[in-house]
Amino acid sequence: TRIVVLVQATPRGRQAVEVLDIEPPSGMMLPAGDDQTTATPDEIAALAVEPARVKWFDKSKGFGFANVFGRAEDVFVHVEVLRLSGFADLASGEAVGLRIIDGKRGRMAVQVVSWEASIHRCE
Repeated sequence: TRIVVLVQATPRGRQAVEVLDIEPPSGMMLPAGDDQTTATPDEIAALAVEPARVKWFDKSKGFGFANVFGRAEDVFVHVEVLRLSGFADLASGEAVGLRIIDGKRGRMAVQVVSWEASIHRCE
């Protein structure tokens, strides 16, 4: 497991102020969506992070959709992918970075990263 954080020096010592990235243990298989295929962390890491905005996400339904900037089609986001990416929920309109595959029923996210982390990856 690897966690990348932004730290800040304070009078009480260094403190994490933002989580930039969370990587699961190596060798762990991650769900790749509704087609029941799996992808390794290395396969997922090889995918480009695409900037996106959350259209809607309903935690009780277990899924939602986002749109990649400049593209019309929706990207399916499953709650388990969200959880494995270190998120508990997403808000409508929230900017995020997505790693995406083409599934049986369209594009689906296999990893969600914070907007800040997606910007740092592009620099």
